[in-house]
Amino acid sequence: MAQFVSLGEIMLRLKTPGHDRFFQSPVFEATFGGGEANVAVALANYGLDAMFVTALPDNDIGDAAIRELRSFGVDTRLVRRSGERVGIYYLETGANQRPSKVVYDRAASSICECGPDDFNWDEVFNDARWVHITGITPALSASAADLSLEAVKQARARGVTVSCDFNFRGKLWKYGKTAPEVMTELVKFVDVGIANEEDCQKSLGITSEVEVESGELDTRKYEALSETVLSEYPDMSTIAITLRESRSADTNGWSACLRDSSGFRLSRRYEITDIIDRVGGGDSFASALIYGLNAYEDRQQSLEFAVAASCLKHSILGDFNRVTVPEVEKLMSGDASGRVQR
Repeated sequence: MAQFVSLGEIMLRLKTPGHDRFFQSPVFEATFGGGEANVAVALANYGLDAMFVTALPDNDIGDAAIRELRSFGVDTRLVRRSGERVGIYYLETGANQRPSKVVYDRAASSICECGPDDFNWDEVFNDARWVHITGITPALSASAADLSLEAVKQARARGVTVSCDFNFRGKLWKYGKTAPEVMTELVKFVDVGIANEEDCQKSLGITSEVEVESGELDTRKYEALSETVLSEYPDMSTIAITLRESRSADTNGWSACLRDSSGFRLSRRYEITDIIDRVGGGDSFASALIYGLNAYEDRQQSLEFAVAASCLKHSILGDFNRVTVPEVEKLMSGDASGRVQR
C-alpha cells in the first residue's frame, strides 16, 4: 500500500460565485475538499505515494469524490463504501472587512458512522511510513473520535510517524464531549503537531497570552507556546504553528514557527494581498511540512517549504493546493515577483 496515509473526510464544497453572499446568486460552484483530503492531494502533487482512507456512500456523489482524488494520483483502494451521504460545506467568500462564512451539513455522513472496527489496520499501515489526521474527524461523532484514536494507536504500535493538525472547529463539537476531552488523549500518540494559536488553546486547553484576533504578532509568545506544548506532550518531537496576521479578508501576513529538540525557528514572512481563497491554507501548510520533513535534512528548509507552499495556496481557488515542488522552491529562493514564466 502507500507510504503516506491521510485519514478523514472528503466533503462536497458548495461555494457562492465570486464574493456573493449566500443566495445572492441562485448558483453554487460544486467541488470537493476537506482537511485530510486536501493533505492527501497535495502530497500526491509533490510526487509522494499518498493514500486517502475514508468512507463514502455507494452512489454517484461518492463515485465523483473518488474520481476527483484519483485524478490527482491519490490511492483510494481502501475507501470504505458505506453510509448514506457525503458531508457538505457551504462557503461564502468574504472581502475587505467582511469575513468568509462556512456552514456545515455533515451530520450522519458516512465517516461519522464509522468506528475503529470498520477498517483493516494491517492493510492501512502496510508499507506506511507516515499517517496524517486532524482534529476535525474526532469532532464529528463519538464513533469518529474512537476511530481517530485507534488509528494513531495502531500507527504508534507499528512505528509509523503520526502528524496531527489540531484544527479546532467549534461548530462541530456537538455530541457531548469537548475538544480537550478528546484531543488531549489523542495527541499523546502524535509525533508532529501542527496548529495555529487558537487550536492549541481550544483543542488542547493550553492557556496562552496570544491574541488570535489582534492582527499583530508577538513571536516571543509563540516561542513560549510551542515550548509549553512539547513539555506537556513529551512524546511529540515537533510542533509547528502557523502565524497569520489577518488585517482583512483580502490581506494577511503569513509565516510560521517550528520547535523540536534542536530549538525554535521562525520562517520568512509573506505579505499576501488580494487573497483568492484562504480555505485549505492550513492544510497546504501541513502537507508541505510533511513533504519538507521527509525531503530536507535542514529543519529550517522544511519550515520554509511549508510556508511558501501555503502562501501560494492563497492564490488558488478551491480546497486543493495545485502547486508543484519546483514552484514552491522558486518562491523559497526569493522569487516572489509573480512574473509570467515563458
